[in-house]
Order: sequence, then structure tokens, then C-alpha cells
Amino acid sequence: MTSFLLERPGTSEDSRALRAELVGRAREIVPVLARNAARTEQDRRVVEENIALADEAGLYRIMKPKRLGGLETDIRTKLEVSRELARGCGSTAWVSTLMNVCSFFGGLFPDRAQREVWEEEPGNRIAGVLAPTAEAVRVDGGYRVTGSWGWASGCLHSQWAVVGLPVPDERGEIVDQGLALVPMADLSISDTWFVAGMRGTGSNTLVAKDVFIPQHRVISVPAAIGGRYGTEHTEEALYRSAFVPVAAIVLAGPQLGLAQAALELVLEKAPKRSISYTFYDVQTEAPTVQLAVAKAAALIDSAHLHAYRAAADIDQAAADGVYPDYAARARVRMDTGVAIENAREAIRVLVSAHGAGSFAETSPLQRIWRDSEVASRHAVVSPAISAEVYGRALLGLTDGVTPLV
Repeated sequence: MTSFLLERPGTSEDSRALRAELVGRAREIVPVLARNAARTEQDRRVVEENIALADEAGLYRIMKPKRLGGLETDIRTKLEVSRELARGCGSTAWVSTLMNVCSFFGGLFPDRAQREVWEEEPGNRIAGVLAPTAEAVRVDGGYRVTGSWGWASGCLHSQWAVVGLPVPDERGEIVDQGLALVPMADLSISDTWFVAGMRGTGSNTLVAKDVFIPQHRVISVPAAIGGRYGTEHTEEALYRSAFVPVAAIVLAGPQLGLAQAALELVLEKAPKRSISYTFYDVQTEAPTVQLAVAKAAALIDSAHLHAYRAAADIDQAAADGVYPDYAARARVRMDTGVAIENAREAIRVLVSAHGAGSFAETSPLQRIWRDSEVASRHAVVSPAISAEVYGRALLGLTDGVTPLV
């Protein structure tokens, strides 16, 4: 399997060894994830066996604080684990990615809130939606919140949620945008996830009805975007990582794995497949296929290199205790968009090279293609918006598109 070495210069041998161990554990369960992929899609939720295996392998601890039973790794490790899981099942990788990044968000909250989530139950997982699609009323000690949030990937397998909300003052005027930690026991789930791809993620809608959220379980999103977090544990490098760059780049991990899985499948099948209505008995003899797999492999390599450069930038800044400026954060968004777009294009090339059989219901390629097409449209990683943000940043413009930079 291709190795990509681009990472921050100061990565320790212990960190590399832990990363290799975690990726190895993920690789071991890929055959089971692949075997369960069709059922995951049919059930519209990740098969519990997949969740249990990933949990037993420690793959849901990678973004949790060491203080509270986690491994507290880095963003490069996060990407590689997600990538590996996606080689078996895109939906499992997506759900795992989101629950892990929500653990990262959890690590940004005050210590009191973190302990409520993990101190007694270190295995707790967190789902989440950042959009402030709810109403909040300020009350003594916190807020009472009513509303709904979609699409909450991981909600079927989590014990807590992080959700966005408008923050009012005592007069009811909105003065901030917040991110709140809420027990899943305080929420209900509305079954709304009916989609063409990533069907198995169960990314349904969370619903709150007059739920009390104490003040210490709410942090400011604009403050977080600027690098001002609620955690008192400022010595923990992971939780100094840049908020939006982390939220964006982690979504590239499943795309890398989906593209790699597509390439591996096409290369495996090419010596056994002919090209209909031609003189080519096997695809390997055809220059059109040779050129296609070369192009796809190069696109996948480029996707990895851009994603891993972004991870290295985030990890290095966090290790140095320096919050990246706007231009640096904009480049991470651009790298994320390029990685997403290249992985998606590689899958399209491979589907065409493999032929119409790609779309047989029994072929994993059609599911990989649909999963990639849907996941790559997530608003936080839009390649077009990312390019606009980066282009404006290069020209010295730091507003006018989105606050999520």
C-alpha cells in the first residue's frame, strides 16, 4: 500500500508507533466492515458489530483526552484511521470520523463539562451538528433550548451530542453563537435520513423540547474560530488545534479511503474482465484502462498529499502553541477541497474504466461512488467555497464568504 510521509517535522517515534498501531487495528477489521457494508446500507445504520470492533480497537479514543481515558493523538492519525475504515465501509468511516471529531470538540469545553461526559463513562461517544438551528432562552444557570438539528451523523451510536444554538442575553437578544454539550437522553431522534449515498450513516435529526443546558456546557463558536476555547488544560496540544481547519480536514479521511478502495478493486478485477465489443480479452491489455488507472492513482496520491499537508500544518501549529492566522487556515480549507475533489474525480475515472458493471447492485463500486458523491458535498468542505475563501485570502480579503475559516 502506498505510503505518504508528509507530516510535521517534530512528530515523535512514539507518536508514529501509536499511529501505525491504530491504523493496523483499523486494517484488521476492514474485511468485516466490507462484509457488513451492504447490510449497513440496507439497515440505514452502521451494523453494531462494526461499532463494537472499532470501539474494542480503541479507534473511538483517538480524540479523547488522556486524562479521561483517551489517546489524544493528532490530526494525521485521525485522517489515517478514517481512511483505513473507509476501505471497508464508507458509512462506518463517516460515522466514526464524526464521533471522533465531536470528541475533539468535547475536549474544548471546560473541565467540568468534560468530566460530566467521560469521567464515569470513558467510553462515551459524541455526535453533533454545529448549525445553530434551535431557539434558546436564558434562565438562571444556563439556557432552555427547543429545536432540531440535522444531519447528526453518529447519533444512533452516541451517548452525548454537541449542538449549535443562538445565545441570547437576558432580554432575549442574540449576542453569540454557541456550541452545547447535551446528553442524548435529553434528546429524541427523528428518522429523516433518506439519501442516495452514505445511506448507512443514520445521520438523522436530533430534537430538543425545553431542554435545560447549564452554562458550563456551552462555549462560543466565534471565540473558538479565533482559537479561544473553554478548556483550562492549555498544555494539551490537540486541544490547541485550529477549530474550523480540524472540522474540515477530518471529512477528507473517508474520501481518501473510498478512493483507495475503488482503485484496489479495479486493479484486482482488471486481469479478469474483458472490454465488451472490443478485441481486448482483459482490461489490463487496453491502453485506455492503463491510462485511466494511472490518472486515478495520481489523483489519489494528490488527494493524500494535500490532506496530509493540511494535517501537518494543523498539528505543527498546535504543537508550537501558535494559532494559525486567516491565510493559513484558508489554505487548509483549500487543501481539504482539493483532496475531496481529487478523490471524487479518481472514483469517477475508475468507475468508467471498470465499465457498466460498476453499477450492478452487487458491485461495491456503485456504493463507493454514491458514498463519495454525497459525502463530498458536505457544506464545510465545498471545494468551490474553499477555493473562493483561499483566493480572497491570497488577495488580502478576509471576509465576505463564510465565518468558517
